[in-house]
Amino acid sequence: MVARRDAAIARGAARLTAVAIASGKGATVTDVDGNTFIDFAGGIGTLAVGHAPQDVVDAIRRQSEQLLHMCSIVATYEPYVAVCERLNRLVPGDHAKKTVLLNSGAEAVEAAVKIARAHTGRQALIVFEGAYHGRTNLTMGMTSKYALFKKGFGPYPSEIYRLPFPNLYRRPAGMSEDAYLDHCIAQFDHALVAQVAPEAVAAVVVETVQGEGGFVPLPPRFAEHLRARCSEHGMLFVADEVQAGMSRTGRLFAIEHYGLVPDIVVCGKSIAGGMPLAAVTGRADIMDAPHPGGLGGTYSGNPVACAAALVALDSLTSPAFLERASAIGEYVRAHLERLQARFPDLIGEMRGLGPMLAIELVKDPVSRAPAPELTNAINAETLKRGLITIRAGLYSNCLRFLPPLTISDEQIDEGMAVLAEAIAAAQAGPA
Repeated sequence: MVARRDAAIARGAARLTAVAIASGKGATVTDVDGNTFIDFAGGIGTLAVGHAPQDVVDAIRRQSEQLLHMCSIVATYEPYVAVCERLNRLVPGDHAKKTVLLNSGAEAVEAAVKIARAHTGRQALIVFEGAYHGRTNLTMGMTSKYALFKKGFGPYPSEIYRLPFPNLYRRPAGMSEDAYLDHCIAQFDHALVAQVAPEAVAAVVVETVQGEGGFVPLPPRFAEHLRARCSEHGMLFVADEVQAGMSRTGRLFAIEHYGLVPDIVVCGKSIAGGMPLAAVTGRADIMDAPHPGGLGGTYSGNPVACAAALVALDSLTSPAFLERASAIGEYVRAHLERLQARFPDLIGEMRGLGPMLAIELVKDPVSRAPAPELTNAINAETLKRGLITIRAGLYSNCLRFLPPLTISDEQIDEGMAVLAEAIAAAQAGPA
């Protein structure tokens, strides 16, 4: 099957593994040869409620028998309205809110930008180093990692201003965390003079936890500063929670850990239990700024995806699910701390928020030089042993952990034992 894929599918649609999957259930997948793998990749964050949860499957089946597609531009149907009503209640903020549904995270980020520009009458965007916002032309322009996502695809849109994101692990040697945050805050304020005037900025778009950037959480003091500056200057604070949202951090939205209310929240990935759906939710007056017909798409808010989302959201918002997600975070963190103690020369940092965790692999702990080759070797070794892991990070030197949040402690223990073996094998090199 993999050979057929390589022959039939464009090279740019890369694959990270040579596994061909036949089915999945819970936190495991089974390949076409009958091998079962523990899945620590979780569809790159789309499977918080697990592979093929029965209630989601049942909802998809029921909806598919009633209405497969209509297009929300043509007519209204219950699942679309119900998802928007639910998100309006769930997104932080006591103000009146409205929502629009899209197919993917990139589409949703782009829609958020259109909404922000229509509301403010401004064009400029502020984004950050390490950011990933999507693969459309606009969102590629907003994305930071050049070689993997952007090379050869320009030109990119203008009026995008990229500023440093506080990565505490990679702060200058000898600088304290507080001094480094002071420096990053000063850089942000300086950019509002040296790069773009705040009255020209429609939105500051930031991931609450950087995903492709290596699971770097937004430092609370920096987040508070962004919120304050946005409020002061009429810039919209847009939280990109496509990967960090939907209970991935132990809260439905990662921004809930900060006690801040964004003007717009973008979500996707796990919202529909593996079906393609994303959403933009914000203050009603902001969301109503675009003219009728300015938002939407043929498949945006497809009824089958919406039906799946309504059931997935029941799980994602339940106290028991959120409590278990937090417990998974603590359990996996303890495993990773033990791994870091065992391999102190290789694992430079373990970081994340709740169960959204990653380790950064380095060539040595002093220079902190990235070790992408080691990262690839570890992923190859885990795969040999029945565990799916994937990379992340600006330098492709992080392992990210996005298992379904239905995973058991026993499956975590088994997966982490495999990971320890894989790291040791990769460190030793070819036999």
